[in-house]
Amino acid sequence: MAVETRESKAEFARRLARAGYEDFLILDREQAVEVLTDRREQLVDAIRREDPESITALAAAVDRDVAAVHRDLELLVEHSVVEYETDGARKAPRLKHERVFVEPVA
Repeated sequence: MAVETRESKAEFARRLARAGYEDFLILDREQAVEVLTDRREQLVDAIRREDPESITALAAAVDRDVAAVHRDLELLVEHSVVEYETDGARKAPRLKHERVFVEPVA
């Protein structure tokens, strides 16, 4: 099953590349369910829109607690959706890829 999933993910990646997408991440369906909750999608949208200078600035932009935003960001980092741009102690969240796709069912 895992080999089949890798092959289908690889084929999907080839199709996306042929369609002109250059910088993308493919999540399998299980990852997407775990990672792309409404709150985390809100963070991704705010990072794209606001280009926040820090985690605190992002938390303010979405009107959420800094600790909760930090926990959500750590999961997004773990799954390669987000990365940090560091400047001293400041960590600015940035999208790691231009697009995130969910692997099709079949």
